[in-house]
Amino acid sequence: MLHVVHHPAYVVPTRAAGTFLHDKYALVMHALRASHAPMTEHLPEAMPRRWLEAVHDPDYVEEVLSCTVPAAKVRRIGFAVDAGISRRSQLSVGGTWLAAKLALRHGYAANSAGGSHHALADTGAGYCVFNDLAVAANRLIEEGDAAHILILDLDVHQGDGTAALTAGRGDIFTLSLHAEKNFPTRKARSSLDIALPDGMGDAAYMDILGRTLPGVLDEFMPDLILMQAGVDAHGDDRLGRLALSDDGLLARDRMVAREARRRGLPLASTLGGGYGADRAAVAGRHARTVLALGAGLHNAAGEAAGHGA
Repeated sequence: MLHVVHHPAYVVPTRAAGTFLHDKYALVMHALRASHAPMTEHLPEAMPRRWLEAVHDPDYVEEVLSCTVPAAKVRRIGFAVDAGISRRSQLSVGGTWLAAKLALRHGYAANSAGGSHHALADTGAGYCVFNDLAVAANRLIEEGDAAHILILDLDVHQGDGTAALTAGRGDIFTLSLHAEKNFPTRKARSSLDIALPDGMGDAAYMDILGRTLPGVLDEFMPDLILMQAGVDAHGDDRLGRLALSDDGLLARDRMVAREARRRGLPLASTLGGGYGADRAAVAGRHARTVLALGAGLHNAAGEAAGHGA
């Protein structure tokens, strides 16, 4: 059974045309439902303010919740923060936390949004408002659901916000595989960064992932993997600089699932980046990632004693 966290408010109507299409979340769910895979959908709640403020600057949290984000920060984010975006951003963080809780119980769960890895302490950036990965990881550790968490970021862009927000923590390890010359121009320092050259294809990418991920898992020994499962490493992606194929993305996801399952590690995935004029194709890539991870991790962790949503 596939466990997917989704909320109708993830989809925010907008009249503005741009690179970030706010209906992607609905298209991904349409693709998942059309696959006829056995699936249970879970409705998230907004992340409580105190947990947002545990990671983000309280003044910035107030700006988002009151829809008073200054123009300079709006430009960094890439779209205006109105009531719909504010609510979606709070729900998305709650969705990643809920997906993690479900993964601890069932082995795998997906948030159909999230992966907002560019959001920093006092501002959003790069289409990211709140950093759901950092907030969820912090809450899970503080509430005793996990002692060590690996944030595995396979988006084509470096997870600079996540790295900055978790810097110096021995209980959170950030691993980022990303295009070296892509956004952000000024990279943060993850626990481990793997910067990839433009145009890298399936074979080289899989070789690097296969030589990196097992060692990190064995040395850090996390209790949970939070995966930023962006599909913008695809060769057709509008904002990507790598050249993975559909088969390459599938191989990536299967490898992650296999390595997690070998160690009995629960895994929760977030949507991450994926951009292009063919909205159905992008949504299809996201849906195939969720399906591949779910198939590879089915009952991987079993029923974990003491954990539950």
